[in-house]
Amino acid sequence: MTSRMVIVALDYPDPELALQFVDKIQPDSCALKVGFELFLSGGPNFVEKLVARGFKVFLDLKFHDIPNTVAKACSVAAKMGVWMVNVHASGGAGMMLAAREAIDKHDASLQPKLIAVTVLTSMNQETLTAVGVSGQINQVVCKWAAMAEQANLDGVVSSAQEAALIRAQSTPKFMIVTPGIRLPSDNKDDQKRIVTPSDACTAGVTHIVVGRPITQAQDPCAALEVFREAFTCA
Repeated sequence: MTSRMVIVALDYPDPELALQFVDKIQPDSCALKVGFELFLSGGPNFVEKLVARGFKVFLDLKFHDIPNTVAKACSVAAKMGVWMVNVHASGGAGMMLAAREAIDKHDASLQPKLIAVTVLTSMNQETLTAVGVSGQINQVVCKWAAMAEQANLDGVVSSAQEAALIRAQSTPKFMIVTPGIRLPSDNKDDQKRIVTPSDACTAGVTHIVVGRPITQAQDPCAALEVFREAFTCA
């Protein structure tokens, strides 16, 4: 199975604040996730700075468009040197295949991991049904995960609550990246389907994404270490 890793979501409004945290950690301690807010404020240059420092960067922009547009976006991301990029599985097999082909055209050193977002962890059964997706959440997640693996993607983003089902149907190297991770004492914020780091590990999750419980902690670096230690299997 892929080595386990904590991915810190840099939930900061601007690059300066993010760098105050990044300056205190080492590239081998975690990967870093750059989402919409930070990418829009810092731009590609900020991402490239993180890459230049030796950090694995997960560019979390969740591409979802026509296949050609998504393919071109993934190609640009690859040129930035990011470690991982994602698309929405709901964009369909054709879109995911186009993204895979675009990344594969680059040299091996510029081929980021490509993963697909299944059902967002902020969604529950009620909200999934409200947007017109039929079926139980676990069925939808497993179907989209299978579709992603068939398109030769490297993994998926899913709640840890579905991780064991995905692991049972996928190959050992297939990555399962899980946000919505909280310690028992943490605030749930806007996440509806959450689990603890140890439970995620037991379910077969390979990478956990943790944002506010680390970035908004009184001591973010100490909080990171707590999550690193908690993300282990007995």
